[in-house]
Amino acid sequence: MNPIVLIHGFMDQSAVFNSMFLYLENQGYNVHAIDLTPCYGTADLKVLAQQVKEYIDKTFEKEEKVNLLGFSMGGLVTRYYLQKLGGVEKVDKYINVSAPNNGTIMAYLLPFLGIKQMRPQSDFLLDLNKDINESLSKVKCLFLWTPFDLMIFPAKSSIMKSFPVERIPVLTHKWMISDRRVLERVNKFLKEK
Repeated sequence: MNPIVLIHGFMDQSAVFNSMFLYLENQGYNVHAIDLTPCYGTADLKVLAQQVKEYIDKTFEKEEKVNLLGFSMGGLVTRYYLQKLGGVEKVDKYINVSAPNNGTIMAYLLPFLGIKQMRPQSDFLLDLNKDINESLSKVKCLFLWTPFDLMIFPAKSSIMKSFPVERIPVLTHKWMISDRRVLERVNKFLKEK
């Protein structure tokens, strides 16, 4: 089994994945979760994506494939790593959980650069979404979202229509990485050939 790297979102740290980390570890995976710094939306998401690249490059052998999961803002950070920093050559399977793939209205609440990049129609998102089909074609992808998400607003902003997308009715944004249904779906996807 390929190792899996978990990337957190806005105002979080790797500890946010405690439930998922333990669940996946109990399923036999070699699980890694890193801390992006700073995580408060002040940094350019491209800089955070570079941190993901550096961690993966230092931690794993050059030929070794990994699986990658990005939650919330971490979903955009991981997509940038995959699409713009060569991550598609390193990653076998990618899971995007409740990320503002098409922006979130909530990003208008703060003026920080990383937050502005999560606004609908931001230059960052327009650039990331313009070639997503081609740039992610080498990676097996799964996009998960909940209709009850109040951080990603509208919640359907998480949907990327060209890829497998699954709606899991979890009651809050934060619970998307600890809800049993999500954990089981992630495990099932990772085990698929």
